[in-house]
Amino acid sequence: MTSSTVPRERGLRRNDVIQGHNYAMAVVAAGGVPLVAPNVEATLAGRYADGADALLLAGGPDIDPYRFGSSPERDLGQVDRRRDAFELALYRAFRDRGKPVLGICRGIQLINVAHGGSLHQHLPSVPGTEQHAQRDITGAPLQRVALEAGSRLAAAFGATSLDVNSFHHQAVDRVGEGLRAVARTGDGIVEALELDGVGGADRDAFVVAVQWHPEMCWDTHPEHHTPFRMLVGACRVRRGAADVVNAAPAGR
Repeated sequence: MTSSTVPRERGLRRNDVIQGHNYAMAVVAAGGVPLVAPNVEATLAGRYADGADALLLAGGPDIDPYRFGSSPERDLGQVDRRRDAFELALYRAFRDRGKPVLGICRGIQLINVAHGGSLHQHLPSVPGTEQHAQRDITGAPLQRVALEAGSRLAAAFGATSLDVNSFHHQAVDRVGEGLRAVARTGDGIVEALELDGVGGADRDAFVVAVQWHPEMCWDTHPEHHTPFRMLVGACRVRRGAADVVNAAPAGR
């Protein structure tokens, strides 16, 4: 699981590695063991990918718009260039190894940028958009999204319509190459992406990303534990396939 780097305001003068405990508990409840990755040098990404079964790209600050060929707009929020570099390297390392990836909030945006896509830097500046930063901070699902029939998410949720929470001011704009938008709100904003591996080498690869925060409501709205179960399930499938290959007799 990725994390934020936050300067401590009281006590010892140091930077803290921060991540929401609810992410960890959702992973544990799905049968996984959460490991938190601090924002270190991007050159270490491969070692993380070698040692872990999957990657969870969690929520956090805005992504530097220079990463997708844009200049900072007036309402751009805080950015963390070191985190951007590390997470992009992490994503590529896990993808190179064919390991499952789940993106949440900032995570969907990071994945889109990694594939050459772009972002809306501030949704209130985009004409015709709904409210995407709900005032109810409990995490209750108050916004409806439409899931694309035939997508991994629609199959896992067993539905093509879902109520989600919404705590973001940025969102996917141009969808990156190799990705498919599989959920949208009524105003057309992308709420979920999946790797479009139909007919290619990525046919069975697991890359799923959602704009909402399932970690905030999975314990009160059990359907939102689905993305975490999907991630851990994809790890088990991959491990099972590896066990079959390793157990196969050597050829003559």
